Amino acid sequence: MDSRLLEILVCPLCKGPLQYDKAAQELVCRPDRLAFPIREGIPVMLEQQARTLPAEP
Repeated sequence: MDSRLLEILVCPLCKGPLQYDKAAQELVCRPDRLAFPIREGIPVMLEQQARTLPAEP
């Protein structure tokens, strides 16, 4: 994942910062509890394609 791209991408819902999870190949939005997949090096920034993260205890 290109570090320059990571600097400008934001969550499409809340416009907040995303965290890159290299192992899972996802961009994670903690406030919205969503993980957006990265497929073949391309972030898929669609809410319908995002995985919902479990609530943190």
